[in-house]
Amino acid sequence: MFHPDLMRHPDSCPTLVLNADYTPLSYYPLSIWPWQTAVKAVFLERVDIVAHYEREVHSPNLTMRLPSVIALRQFVKQSQFPAFTRFNLFLRDTFACQYCGSHVRDLTFDHVVPRAQGGRTTWENVVTACAPCNLKKGGRTPKQAGMPLPIEPIRPTSWQLQEHGRRFPPNYLHETWHDWLYWDVELDA
Repeated sequence: MFHPDLMRHPDSCPTLVLNADYTPLSYYPLSIWPWQTAVKAVFLERVDIVAHYEREVHSPNLTMRLPSVIALRQFVKQSQFPAFTRFNLFLRDTFACQYCGSHVRDLTFDHVVPRAQGGRTTWENVVTACAPCNLKKGGRTPKQAGMPLPIEPIRPTSWQLQEHGRRFPPNYLHETWHDWLYWDVELDA
């Protein structure tokens, strides 16, 4: 669903993909397709074009402006609970160490109740941590280490992860995408 090269090369005309209710399929990573995939979906009548780029593509029989925003014709139901992955864990914890609050590049994850003490690898027992805090805590619980967690770890819903993802917009957002990505932002008077 997400193609990182498209965000590095916006001149490649990536297409924002909306669900049938005109909300993005995903905020983080942002649901985008290469323009070629979007055009194919248009011809297969799986999507409606919502907005265009100025750029055109040509065939012997057709000239078409590239779609910048498309909406699926059939609603894709999101699962209520996301998979337990490293990325989703970092997103739940907003890419910050849960002990000191720092936003560092090289986050790790930490078992709140260490595995050596019977702790399991679950949403409710794993948090993100920077290396110094992880090392300082060691094989102890936060209470034993004197490092209380400000928020108890929970199993997030897909909606909660999407809300967290909205805080991390990609470097490139085409002007035609703004109305669909931040629809609950206060409008200018």
